[in-house]
Amino acid sequence: MKIIISNSSSVPIYEQIKKTIIAQILDGDLNEDELLPSIRVLAQDIKISAMTIKKAYDELEKEGYLKSIQGKGTFVSPKNTEFAKEQAQKDIEKYIEKIVKISNRFKIDENDVIEMFKLFYKESK
Repeated sequence: MKIIISNSSSVPIYEQIKKTIIAQILDGDLNEDELLPSIRVLAQDIKISAMTIKKAYDELEKEGYLKSIQGKGTFVSPKNTEFAKEQAQKDIEKYIEKIVKISNRFKIDENDVIEMFKLFYKESK
């Protein structure tokens, strides 16, 4: 598991860790029931306080991304497909908002944007 932390970011370190782990789960880089590094090991690897890692792991567990098993470790939870789909839709909505703003700014017709979308969608299959 690769986690890169930016000390110059305004995003708290535990949030950066959370976002990285969530992205790796949603992208399939971390699989269901995969064992994550222990809090202590990960803290040593990325040179961050163990309490910061614990906070990230605890929040990820509350959100359903991770599960802890006493004496065995922390694992990636089985994927909740509805939750993953909801996250993907949120991401898509952010991009659509940007597209709409750009198209309005440059007075690009809605139908032209839809046609571009259809073209890209067909080419991706």
